[in-house]
Amino acid sequence: QAQVVESGGGSVQAGGSLRLSCTTSVNRPCMAWFRQPSGKQRERLVTTEIDGEIYYGSSVKGRFNASLNNAKNTLYLQMNNLKAEDTAVYYCAADEGVRGLFSLYCNGHYRDWGQGTQVTVSS
Repeated sequence: QAQVVESGGGSVQAGGSLRLSCTTSVNRPCMAWFRQPSGKQRERLVTTEIDGEIYYGSSVKGRFNASLNNAKNTLYLQMNNLKAEDTAVYYCAADEGVRGLFSLYCNGHYRDWGQGTQVTVSS
């Protein structure tokens, strides 16, 4: 099992930016960012695929940008034009993938989770 460590959370005013980092102790080809506002359900924001492709949830597309540094086992999340409704605990998750008949693939399930980092946006 890999250790997952998030960093970069904090408090910012609406319209501001933050960059979150997620680093795993070993390489994990399947990674994702989630967030969970207080009292609400967890929401998937960003996922990576085996080929490095990155997919975004509709609520953050256009404002958030994720990037991978495979050499550092790190997934970044650049968050711009932050809004009060972005306030949440942000979690990073990772998985080694599933070995299919011919190749490895990500199935949307993650075994390794970080402790979360708080992002607070004040209006």
